[in-house]
Amino acid sequence: MDFNKKLKVLNPEVRKNLSKLIHELKNSIDYLYEIATIDEKTGVYNSKFFKTISEMEFAKAKRGLETLSLLILDLDNFKKLNDTYGHLVGDAVLKRLGTLLKESLRKYDIVARFGGEEFIVLFPETNLQKARKVSERLRRKVAEDKALKKYKITFSGGLTTYHKNDSLNRIKSRADKALYKAKNKGKNRIEIG
Repeated sequence: MDFNKKLKVLNPEVRKNLSKLIHELKNSIDYLYEIATIDEKTGVYNSKFFKTISEMEFAKAKRGLETLSLLILDLDNFKKLNDTYGHLVGDAVLKRLGTLLKESLRKYDIVARFGGEEFIVLFPETNLQKARKVSERLRRKVAEDKALKKYKITFSGGLTTYHKNDSLNRIKSRADKALYKAKNKGKNRIEIG
């Protein structure tokens, strides 16, 4: 007998209480999933969940099933923003950036908060050329966003792609080095690593 049929044979009061408990349990599970996977300040995935998901995508790339690119982006002059306008404005900027990233990326791209004002984007099934186009479009969109523009928010990014026999740490390290190269070349740009 399936669950719904079992419910129907119960006393109406018991059925009502049981349905309420099931609903509360479902809401609790949804809530626990959200706090385990989502960064509360930005609304994007947290770094722990990103690690889990990126390991799965990386394993596919390693088996030769897909291409894979990775972008690490860091807000330019964020400390100055916090010092000038305060941390509440800084938090609002991070939240807006999280929203903009989710809205601007493709549904299968994976974005997470990586650090204070650092974010990481995994582009599954995406070669370097396509990832660069998406990253550049994203960089321009952030620089032109009304809510962010008034604070002169831009980001620098380091982009790389999976190479045969790469490790996850190696690909992150290349993206991180490219990010520092972008910062050193004047910011508001994306460099390839």
